[in-house]
Amino acid sequence: MKFQEIYNKLHNWRRAHIKERHFLLFACFVVGILTALAAYVLKLAVHSVGVFLTNNFSQTGANYLYLVYPIIGILLAGLFVKYLLKDDISHGVTKILYAISQRKSRIKPHNMYTSLIASSITIGFGGSVGAEAPIVLTGSAIGSNVGRFFKLDQRNLMLLVGCGAAGAIAGIFKAPIAGILFVIEVLLLDLTLSSILPLLVTAVTATTISYILTGTDAMFAYTQMEIFTLNRIPHVIALGIICGFLSLYVTRTMSWNEDLYSKLKPWGRFALGGITLSVLIFLFPPLFGEGYNSIEALLAGGNKFNELLNESFFYNTENRWGIVIFLGLILFFKTFATSATNGGGGTGGIFAPTLFMGCIVGFIFSYTLNEMGIGTYLPQENFALMGMAGVMAGVMHAPLTGTFLIAELTGGYELFLPLMIVSLCSYATIIIFEKHNIYAMRLAKSGELITHHKDKAVLTFLKVEDMLETDIPVVHPEMTLGEMVKVISNSNRNIFPAVNDEGVLQGIVLLNDIRNIMFRPELYDSFKVKKFMVGATAEIKMDTPMEKVMNTFEDTKAWNLPVVDNNRIYKGILSQSSVFNFYRDVLVDTFSDEDE
Repeated sequence: MKFQEIYNKLHNWRRAHIKERHFLLFACFVVGILTALAAYVLKLAVHSVGVFLTNNFSQTGANYLYLVYPIIGILLAGLFVKYLLKDDISHGVTKILYAISQRKSRIKPHNMYTSLIASSITIGFGGSVGAEAPIVLTGSAIGSNVGRFFKLDQRNLMLLVGCGAAGAIAGIFKAPIAGILFVIEVLLLDLTLSSILPLLVTAVTATTISYILTGTDAMFAYTQMEIFTLNRIPHVIALGIICGFLSLYVTRTMSWNEDLYSKLKPWGRFALGGITLSVLIFLFPPLFGEGYNSIEALLAGGNKFNELLNESFFYNTENRWGIVIFLGLILFFKTFATSATNGGGGTGGIFAPTLFMGCIVGFIFSYTLNEMGIGTYLPQENFALMGMAGVMAGVMHAPLTGTFLIAELTGGYELFLPLMIVSLCSYATIIIFEKHNIYAMRLAKSGELITHHKDKAVLTFLKVEDMLETDIPVVHPEMTLGEMVKVISNSNRNIFPAVNDEGVLQGIVLLNDIRNIMFRPELYDSFKVKKFMVGATAEIKMDTPMEKVMNTFEDTKAWNLPVVDNNRIYKGILSQSSVFNFYRDVLVDTFSDEDE
């Protein structure tokens, strides 16, 4: 018996004997296993490549291979994507957001492994990015394709996309709660009874597999030096505000760099990105790779942080402010290194860079105050942790994810209160200046961003082209009133677009405007359409976001508006009635049984 026949029989048996929502949990279990395995392979590949390339590096002198490795890495990754894959796999989290905003639960099968290959090469050779965004895209692709294999319905397919992302975060960080919260805060619409259990199954499964493969130790070794005391709350709040402004700097700088690289041709992007990255890493070796070794040094306590000066021009500096200046420069240039990596052709995310920068800013903040003797002593390791939570919460607009991820990454649950304070203060600071997180900015500009607000979320599902009425008769400016009356007699509408011979919209004819002359035959030949047509109160473009369309209806008080393309070629009429009908259908289809 052929595989396809066996597959169809098993599928039919499953549908007849197992309820969809029960089988969904089994699918989530499978997704959890696969995402954890993918995360393990990615971490192993990145570590192995990095160790192989840098194992013999000098700790006291300059290593000129830092000028070569990053360029080779982004070149190989770029060639792999451009010539072998021939598809864009960058901005993994943004792609998932777009898929959700379009109700597209189908993510291409190659995304289950291609991001792993490209990011392993990029980061292993020194690309200053993180592996988490690629693994999130990989996990979501696994969820999508597992659901398609089991022929689950559209709603459950979409949920599995989120489950894959949760499993990826849980697997790579050993952080099940953070995985769930990331999906809720950054990716999905709402936390509902129908979604929490599948997310939980996937996240717990992925974390368990990760424990089996790599042990139960937290990702970063951390021992709390001093318990948190309430008199440090003002310092915690101050750090949170600083993290908020740093998050704003990161978001704006990366957006600016992305626009810069997008204007260049492929080889121009590679040249600029490769040169920028290699020079920055040569001058500041901690920028090499994800930066997790630097985080471990800052969290280790004592004077371990001085190891960060190895391989740099700051080596053996005896100035107590040398480490502050060095780390401050790294903090400033990290966003440029990350942007150069992705802009030059590499593949990676910003999870690790936000943790890296957060750890540095927390350390600098506490170290500086301690050295200046301002206030009580601040445990530098504790504040480094708080900085990690603050910058992640600010950049991603996800305070809960920032809080729980750092607690799970380090086992620093005793610092839960200050972690929450820093995350909230950082988020409250950046939200004043930047409405959307770094992932959502691109979609927000094009109006394709889904939100946690149900009304706005439904609007993102609606497209002008789907609601367009194209059966309304058009008229020409040179037509006579008599000809116009014939058109009206064969139609039941009260609005008629007027176009020229090229199809360009010239105006509209409203039935109410000519009602007083249309029954006067003596005027039929003397009046032409161009005399009584009027300009439209507004025109809708085909690619106009639906939220903007509704605002236009509200501002103009119109019930019908003409739709044109970028050359003002008439395409049809959009009415509020059509929008309301489609809105109701999508609302029912999307949210009607979400709490079942």
